[in-house]
Amino acid sequence: MTLDKTIQAVKQALESAPERKFIESVDIAFNLKNIDMSQPANRVDEEIILPNGLGKSIKIAIFAKGDIAQRATKAGADLILDPEGIESLRDNKNKARELANDIDFFVSDMAYMPVIAKSLGPVLGPRGKMPEPLTPDKNIEDVIRKAKNSIKVRSKDRLTFHLPVGRRDMDPEKLAQNVQSVIDRIEHRLEKGKQNIRSVYVKTTMGPAVKVM
Repeated sequence: MTLDKTIQAVKQALESAPERKFIESVDIAFNLKNIDMSQPANRVDEEIILPNGLGKSIKIAIFAKGDIAQRATKAGADLILDPEGIESLRDNKNKARELANDIDFFVSDMAYMPVIAKSLGPVLGPRGKMPEPLTPDKNIEDVIRKAKNSIKVRSKDRLTFHLPVGRRDMDPEKLAQNVQSVIDRIEHRLEKGKQNIRSVYVKTTMGPAVKVM
């Protein structure tokens, strides 16, 4: 799979999509084959760093206090939640759901992971948004920087799944680089690599799908 071919597919998807009154996202769709997705070990569950980001602001919330909270704020975190904030979310499920839908990525001090799993797990878990634990080998600045340029890929038990790789107003070549990075990572993750991929398509939110491979 060459980058030139991917660029051509992205350009075709952008050119064939009618203009909208909003900026559409650009997604890729994977169709897998010859994999038993009922087996958890075969499912795709990856965090992939996009070389050119998603072309939009990624909202990040941190469960922490003290020095970590201060450093997270300086590093660009959108929301800091201390123990009292966690308690308030536990007692207000509507607020917890609104937060889960609004925030793209959560990080938590290790000390709070048990209570978060117990009180917010039912809300965050199904959305694939359980916090990344801030283990001693990580620093909050690097975690936030990575989160602003990464996506989570979760196939669950489906052979077909899709994910965003950017926005329509991004440069086609940068979008193609993002597409290529995701394809390469998922090929590497699959047991038989490219042989487990039936097809890959790229499209804008409401535009026609164009085959990449």
